[in-house]
This record gives sequence, structure tokens and C-alpha cells, in this order.
Amino acid sequence: MKHLETFAQEIGVTFHDISLLRAACTHRSYLNENKNAGLEHNERLEFLGDAVLELVVTSFLFKKYPENTEGELTAFRSALVNAVSLEKAARSIDLDDYMLLSRGEAKDTGRARSIILANAIEAVIGAIYLDQGYEAAAGFISDKILAVIDIDTIVKNKLWLDAKSRFQERAQEKEGVTPSYRTLKETGPDHSKQFTLGVFLRDVQVAVGAGASKQEAEQKAALKALEVKGW
Repeated sequence: MKHLETFAQEIGVTFHDISLLRAACTHRSYLNENKNAGLEHNERLEFLGDAVLELVVTSFLFKKYPENTEGELTAFRSALVNAVSLEKAARSIDLDDYMLLSRGEAKDTGRARSIILANAIEAVIGAIYLDQGYEAAAGFISDKILAVIDIDTIVKNKLWLDAKSRFQERAQEKEGVTPSYRTLKETGPDHSKQFTLGVFLRDVQVAVGAGASKQEAEQKAALKALEVKGW
């Protein structure tokens, strides 16, 4: 475990109260195994940081895209501050090296860790806001989050749309047809079903997707179809 002062230096923040940064890097699971550690977990800071992040990103988008509607700006914001983008930003500052986790969570490098990191960078924002104020938090967000996300590509290629909407738009534009989705298979008991759906252009199956709901399967099929078509 590296020293927090090193982390603070790396992200360009001189904390008055370094314990705020320690709390931001402490996952609840660590305290379950270390009840006498005398630390706080990061969930309250995450709650605060999420609100600061939303305000900063909203202001950024409002100024950058003066011609876009409220609905479009909302979609842009969702694309910018989703879990995937936040995890990417967290890894870019090596946040994982400073996290306090339970032994079990420390071994997990899959989706659970991704969510932990996405939440933790929001907690770091909350810590900076409490310690340094809004301008410092906004500077961190600009330098460490917005700088690693290619917003122009997201907007130009309409990546802010969900996959199903994107595929429908491209199919109508390029082939003059609206995609249809058909259930190919249902497996598993009622409480844990798995659905496999195909997406079709006219009667031609373009791709297949599977998920725990028909909606999830449709999204995965549409995403695969975009890849197959090169759209």
C-alpha cells in the first residue's frame, strides 16, 4: 500500500485533512474485517462527490453545446459519467493502488472491482470538495476525468444513444428498414431465466444477444449488430 501523501501529490492536491482522502479510499468491506481500524468508509463521500461531479459536468456540457436540447445534454452527461468512464479515470490515476479493501474484494478483479473504483473516484471528488472547495474539485474533474474521455467522439458518433437506438437509426439511414427482434430461446427456471434474441433486417438475422431480460438481450444483439455492420 502506497502512502496517501504520494497519491495526493500525484493528483495535484495538498490536503489540509488527509483523513478525508483516507476515507475516500476505504471500502466498507475493509471495515467489516477491521472493525477497530478507527476509519470511515467512503459511501457518504461518494454521495457528495456524485452531486459535485454532476454539477461540474452539467456546467461543462451547457457551455460546450449551446445548441443542444436538455434531453440531449442529459444523454451526453450519462455517457460521460457512467461506471465505465469513471473506472477508466480511476485507473488512470492509479486509485486501485491506494484502496483499502477486504481480502475477498482485493482478490476480485472483475466487474465488482470496476464498480468499487467508479464509486471511489466520486468519493475522492467529495473529499477534495470538503477539503479544498468547489473550484479545486472542478479542476480535478476537468483534469482527471473529462480529460480522459473523448466527448467529441461520443457526440459525433452518437455513442450517447443506447445500442438499440443507434442501430435503428443507422439501419433506417443506410438500408431504409427498421430492425426487428425475435426471441430465439428461453432457458432456466422462472426466477432466473436467460433470453437469447436475434436482431433482423427484413428477414436476415444480423446478430444475436443473450441476457437476463429481453431488454438486455436486445441491447447486446444491437451492439453486436453495429459491429457486424461496421456502423
